[in-house]
Amino acid sequence: MLKKIEVNIRALYALLIALVLPVVCYIIIKKYSDETVTVPGHFIVDSVTTRVIKGKKVTDTIWHKLPDFSLTNQLGQQVSWNDLKGKIVVADFFFTHCPTICPAMTRNMKRLQQSIMNSQTVGDRQPDFIQFLSFSIDPERDSVAALKKWADRYQIDPANWWLLTGDKKKIYDLALNHMKIFVEDGREIDTNFFHTDHFVLIDRNRTMRGRPGQAYHGLDTTSLAQLSQDIIFLTLEKDRTKKGFLAGKLEMIAIVVLLTLIGVGLLLLMFRKKNNK
Repeated sequence: MLKKIEVNIRALYALLIALVLPVVCYIIIKKYSDETVTVPGHFIVDSVTTRVIKGKKVTDTIWHKLPDFSLTNQLGQQVSWNDLKGKIVVADFFFTHCPTICPAMTRNMKRLQQSIMNSQTVGDRQPDFIQFLSFSIDPERDSVAALKKWADRYQIDPANWWLLTGDKKKIYDLALNHMKIFVEDGREIDTNFFHTDHFVLIDRNRTMRGRPGQAYHGLDTTSLAQLSQDIIFLTLEKDRTKKGFLAGKLEMIAIVVLLTLIGVGLLLLMFRKKNNK
């Protein structure tokens, strides 16, 4: 009888170790990953509010959400943010008469698009988590036909990349006042439009993301590599507006399970000593 109890105790100890190790590993890995992996942060603030919850001061930051738009893409379709729900967006500004940086920026955007599509395409399915947008800063001349010609020239796939034209005032307001991107209409001179080479990263909540003090430059390979990496980080980011049943409870559950198993082990040890007397 005593031998049988000893065998059962050994089996239970083995079970105890098998259950404890995954819990401990989960806590260690989660702590380590939280400290080493940093997603691109927000950087345009609308407001900051402070409130007291259970005696503790809590600060809430409201990040700037980009306004809606209604523009026309190279296929002649009217599109808006409603067509981009749940998607990460990479945007830039260009115009089809641009003789300087626009062709290079378009080529680099295409490389970025292709790299993501090649890594994510399964069979006939294409990645639907991302959309590329190129806003024309010369919409008066950049008609749908002009955008289609530019798209054909660079073999742009419209499945997840739109060239957009429409109301000039709204486009400039979006660039200057909301994305904080420099663009300027030089007027009178045919190609005299000024804009930066920035690519803009926008998350699923229509807020801009990035690294402190670092813009994503569409002409810089190192910057584009960082952008590509940050897109991946955003795809892995949890939607904080949607909380699952176990959200914020996993650590507590792990601790409870661990304490329960320790308690079971102590009870078995006491039972074993009692039977040895």
